[in-house]
Amino acid sequence: MTGEAYMEAALELAREAAAAGETPVGAVVVDGAGNIVGRGRNRTEEKDATAHAELEAIRDASKNMGGWRLDGCALYVTMEPCPMCAGAAYNARLSAVYYGARDPRAGACGGLFNLFMEPLDRRVRVYGGILEPDCREVLAAFFATRR
Repeated sequence: MTGEAYMEAALELAREAAAAGETPVGAVVVDGAGNIVGRGRNRTEEKDATAHAELEAIRDASKNMGGWRLDGCALYVTMEPCPMCAGAAYNARLSAVYYGARDPRAGACGGLFNLFMEPLDRRVRVYGGILEPDCREVLAAFFATRR
């Protein structure tokens, strides 16, 4: 699979979130061999402020990989991670974060600030703009129905 194919898988989860009345964000974790090992979508409306797509995907990957250290794995997420999710990516030892739409209000990978530019003891590579028009469209369509 390609990076765009992984983002397509995350977009499918974002659409599921939208159908459930959640902010449409989806995420997948991919191991070094290219297998999707974790999936998640926003579930905060189920009364859990920490149920972001990224955390769901990291939890799922940790369960499937048999441990919390996700060295060599990458996170693909339809919207730039917030500070909580960027911190979780760092703490899970993910090697890279790929996101679609930038979040200038709360993004912690360059939108508002970049956690990964801080002097941390290890690096997480960050790549933005993967299928950005598609990711933005899912968000815009969802919020258009809310206004």
